[in-house]
Amino acid sequence: MIPLSVRLVGPRIGRRRDVSVAAEPRPPVSWTVDAPTGWRAESAELRLDDAEPVAVPAHGVLVPWPFADLAAGARHALRVRVRGVDDEWTPWSGPVEVEAVFFPGPWTAPLLAIDGPDAEAAPFAVRREISVPDTVIAARLWVTAHGVFDAAIDGIPVDDALFAPGWTAYRRRLGLATTDVTALLRPGATQVLSVRAAGGWFTERYGFGDTAERFYGDQAAVGAVLRLMHRDGRVEEIGSDERWRLTRRTEIVSSGLYAGERVDFRRAQGGWREPGFDASGWEAPAFIPPSSLPAVIDVEPVRRVRTLRGPRVLPSAAAGTLLLDVGENVVGRVRLVADGVAGSRVTVRHAEVLEDGALNVRPLRAAAAIDEFVLDGTGPRVCGPAFTFHGFRYVEITGGAVDPASVEIDVLRTDLRRTGWFSCSDDRLDRLHANIVRSFEGNALALPTDCPQRDERLGWTGDAQVFAATAMTLFDAGAFYASWLRDLRAEQEPRGGRVPTVVPDPLPALGDVMAAGWGDAVTIVPSVMAARLGDEAIVAELLPSMRAWVDAVAEAAGPGRLWETGFQYGDWLDPTVSRPDKAKADPGLVATAYFFRSADLVARAGGGEAYARLAEEVRAAFCEAYLTPAGRLASDAPAAYALALAFGLIPAERRQAAADRLAFLLRAGGYRMATGFLGTPVVLDALLDNGHEAAAESLLLQTMCPSWLYPLSMGATTMWERWDAVRPDGTVHPSGMTSLNHYALGAVGDVLHRRVAGLTIEGDQVHVRPWFVEALTWAETVQDTPFGRARVRWRRAGEAIAVTATVPHGMLARVELGDRPVFEVTAGEHRWMVDAPLAPPREPVGVDSDLAVVADTPGACAVVSAALGAHDVDMQVEFDAYIRWVPGRLLRAELAAVAAPPAVVAAVDAALRDLDR
Repeated sequence: MIPLSVRLVGPRIGRRRDVSVAAEPRPPVSWTVDAPTGWRAESAELRLDDAEPVAVPAHGVLVPWPFADLAAGARHALRVRVRGVDDEWTPWSGPVEVEAVFFPGPWTAPLLAIDGPDAEAAPFAVRREISVPDTVIAARLWVTAHGVFDAAIDGIPVDDALFAPGWTAYRRRLGLATTDVTALLRPGATQVLSVRAAGGWFTERYGFGDTAERFYGDQAAVGAVLRLMHRDGRVEEIGSDERWRLTRRTEIVSSGLYAGERVDFRRAQGGWREPGFDASGWEAPAFIPPSSLPAVIDVEPVRRVRTLRGPRVLPSAAAGTLLLDVGENVVGRVRLVADGVAGSRVTVRHAEVLEDGALNVRPLRAAAAIDEFVLDGTGPRVCGPAFTFHGFRYVEITGGAVDPASVEIDVLRTDLRRTGWFSCSDDRLDRLHANIVRSFEGNALALPTDCPQRDERLGWTGDAQVFAATAMTLFDAGAFYASWLRDLRAEQEPRGGRVPTVVPDPLPALGDVMAAGWGDAVTIVPSVMAARLGDEAIVAELLPSMRAWVDAVAEAAGPGRLWETGFQYGDWLDPTVSRPDKAKADPGLVATAYFFRSADLVARAGGGEAYARLAEEVRAAFCEAYLTPAGRLASDAPAAYALALAFGLIPAERRQAAADRLAFLLRAGGYRMATGFLGTPVVLDALLDNGHEAAAESLLLQTMCPSWLYPLSMGATTMWERWDAVRPDGTVHPSGMTSLNHYALGAVGDVLHRRVAGLTIEGDQVHVRPWFVEALTWAETVQDTPFGRARVRWRRAGEAIAVTATVPHGMLARVELGDRPVFEVTAGEHRWMVDAPLAPPREPVGVDSDLAVVADTPGACAVVSAALGAHDVDMQVEFDAYIRWVPGRLLRAELAAVAAPPAVVAAVDAALRDLDR
């Protein structure tokens, strides 16, 4: 008999989590089983309406559609039930309505646009009156655009989606937004369908400096089709016809994602979205073809996910200026209530950082990020942009009468469901994790971008691939990344296998660069989706693209199998060098390492034996060219060792020597970060997998610049593009490339979950492998997996550590605790005690200690630096820049090298001896 506690959750359709709709004729189906320990599912069945059940796999992770193709517009009830190993069936789940929302047949409606525009990227509005017969029982609206839009019926928004239909590879893939509008119709009445449109991503200028230009088009356009379903089965379609009327005189005068939005309330046409409005003065629209065939995309839309209120008012040196601190670096837009005489202007400026008490907008480059509102003098007005967003923490408001209490900040992102949480006994790591989450949220607006504030905001492939594992731990981002990968495939297809560095790609020259670590997104991101989300289908779908990329790299590398030609970004933004593309790690070594990685992933994905042979050839060439018999790499840089070790390029007999060298180099640098975008995500794993837990801990918990924790000391609430985006003296890095919301270096978030707390999802397996960081007393992670909720928690208890784990139904756990052989457990709640004798007290260190001993003492390097800085900042900078914490030399000698006075030497000595008190 089935236990009463067995509970089915689902089913759900497709990859997106917010609604259960079918964007394609054969959507995948998923469900989870919440069951007591010991109960196991043997098989499952799906039932569509009242048809005969169809047998499917026991575990519902993106199960292929087992029925006939869905017909567009069809509605069905879907149920699931599961049979246990005892041959007993659960009851059928409650019915989930499945509606096939893809457009019936090819889209033929032209788009509506301004006929003879008098300005570039001009916003406009269109309306159409509709006589709704009293026989209408249901209705669905589809809208596409060259740009972004909002739609309403009788002035009521049709949904809460923003920036629809999103940004895709417009010339090859155009989104089609759809919503059920039945509840908004009044059968027997005349109603108004209205749409506002602006250029959004379609008309934006892309590029850098004087090279920026519009890529997709100069003008916005919008197309809508409303299908009315009648009682007798008839379908009435209202599309692009002569009854649409257009006005270019809207409140929105101009709108740009980078520039911001200008609104003039004096241009308002009251009631234009409602029946009875006189639109006789409006014009007929032009009809143009869409850039590509529109199609519904299975992905969550951008929405307002929260609203922040009560920003802190800061003192401002400028009279009549309201300066506000939101309290965190966010992505969204400001809403406020303003009053003033007709023609008065309210200007809202945004920035991520202050300098000398004022907005520092230099990092925004050509993005003005200014919203302006011209008041009409009729009383208080709610001011807020409709079609732009900004990345900011600080807001400056001038003009009009604005009550700070009226200011609200709408935080916007793609509406992904949170799935991963981490916490531990060190508040700094918790804050780091929160910053990582916030940065992904800010860069998950329609697609995975690099930054949300400056004149860029592009889907850089390198950023996406290094952060993909963290993203899919924190959020159910399957639909989000699947959509982006389809854009990647669309952009790759005409390029002979090459993957552009940004997707979508509006930067033809720069985008055509074939770069290791960037183009490899085509192999790495699908592989991460398969491992973390169980999405084997996306790997099968992308496999031809994965092969094409590896084939293109093989051609570039030639028969020698070393990819040493062409431009490479390499270990981008290595903090030990001044040029972002001139990292210490040799670019050919880095590129060849990624060549191996991608060839190996293609082989593992079923690409064929040829790719397995290719991977081995690349490995052999790599070792021959770059690896010495002693385990040293020709490029003696931390990123080089980290990548070679993490990717499995170094033979077993030389791995330890290579890992020892990595640890040596990191200690020589005082355990400050010495890796950039590509080396950073793997450096902790390279250490932990080879017995260097202490070095990994010193690196993770370092507070000096550059480090993961340093930005916290500077008030950071998001991850930075550069380790030193804000320097210790409080000044912003002078480069024109300084984002304070950039998630790439936050790829360490995956390590916090996988290693610090100890939970990895690998398909239908859980890997429990906690790293018992000495400085921590406990750590925990919770993960909503495709099978259900998993959890690992560990806590010190005297000379033992208690480890508890929750393994979801349908998963098997591999457990590594360090004090016993690896073992496996099945679903359920588990608890183990791990022997963990207390570490012996550390010997005190001082200025007469060996440099390596000092560096290996937690916090010592930072203490030395701070003591020097308290005396002379220039001396501190000089010391930190040249010191190598290597054995065989005393700290006193190094202090003498910077002419530290005896009093300073004594202060350093005292600070070191206070470390363990």
